[in-house]
Amino acid sequence: MQQELKPEIKELLFNGTVIPAYPLALDSERNFDEFHQRLLTRYYVASGAGGIAVAVHTTQFAIRDPKINLFEKVLSVAADEVFKIGPKRPFIKVAGVSGPSEQAVKEALIAKKLGYDLVLVSINRLGDWSESALLDRAREIGKHMPLFGFYLQPSVGGKVLSEKFWKDFSEIPSVQAIKIAPFNRYQSLEVVRAVCKSSRCNDIAIYTGNDDNIVNDLLTTYQIMTDKGIVNKEIVGGLLGHWAVWTQKAVELLKTVKEIKKGGNQMSRAMLTENIKVTDANAAFFDAKNNFRGCIAGIHEVLRRQGLLEGTWCLDENEEMSPGQKEEIDRVYQEYPELNDDAFVMENIESWKNNL
Repeated sequence: MQQELKPEIKELLFNGTVIPAYPLALDSERNFDEFHQRLLTRYYVASGAGGIAVAVHTTQFAIRDPKINLFEKVLSVAADEVFKIGPKRPFIKVAGVSGPSEQAVKEALIAKKLGYDLVLVSINRLGDWSESALLDRAREIGKHMPLFGFYLQPSVGGKVLSEKFWKDFSEIPSVQAIKIAPFNRYQSLEVVRAVCKSSRCNDIAIYTGNDDNIVNDLLTTYQIMTDKGIVNKEIVGGLLGHWAVWTQKAVELLKTVKEIKKGGNQMSRAMLTENIKVTDANAAFFDAKNNFRGCIAGIHEVLRRQGLLEGTWCLDENEEMSPGQKEEIDRVYQEYPELNDDAFVMENIESWKNNL
């Protein structure tokens, strides 16, 4: 049975919005820090984000480990805090699901019980599965929840998938959106082309997860030749680990992009420069110099500096910032002060804390 979205959620999703990939708050003993987890949620809502994506790569896949057992807890806290805040606008709750079909369906049912709107379908650690098997898995999950597809780059657990895979995936009735995050221009183009050549082109919103090319992805109108002629397709928003930090400025950026598109203006050279600044900042946060080894800890470091997290601790004690990564974050803070939202956080953080 096809899974549908609430009309107001679908409208927001298709209009395009900012969806931060939700970090996991831990204390110095690497135990769950519920206070700062709720504080993060308040930050994202107050920043103007249109949703959050929980239990995704940024939240750390290890929350599913039976010894850690944080999957349902983190989903529950995030959903409960959104409910408590009661934003006077639609707010999209996305839950990541992972593992073999049985596990992914179980996770989807937990998300459904907790009031999530879509599930982001990760293929983390399923690199040896055939494309046919991955499609069958997606169809099974889609019987229970609307789907948000996810092209995850191989360096953090994904795999290269063919254009045919994405065309077949697009034909699944429950698919509402696809996040493209292969960090590869050729593979990103294949996904857009596959969606455009499917029978459901207008039924699928495309989001960027390419943290290395955010601004250009959002500004580009793809013109794809199909059997029915040229199809124009936009990447309407982002579901990004990068947007887990400096989120209020990300919201401003997407607003600017939409204004440019609405005005019919050609992209200015200034926006090309903006893309390079954002990409450079992302290289520091995500530890691109070390093949993204310190990407989660780097996000935590920015949030720690702002007072939104206590520290950079990850569930895996070996997962930490790389040598020189702190200095790289210092550098982008100094070189691009206009990109950070420190003043916004400083102005509001005490009121967020007092209301918890």
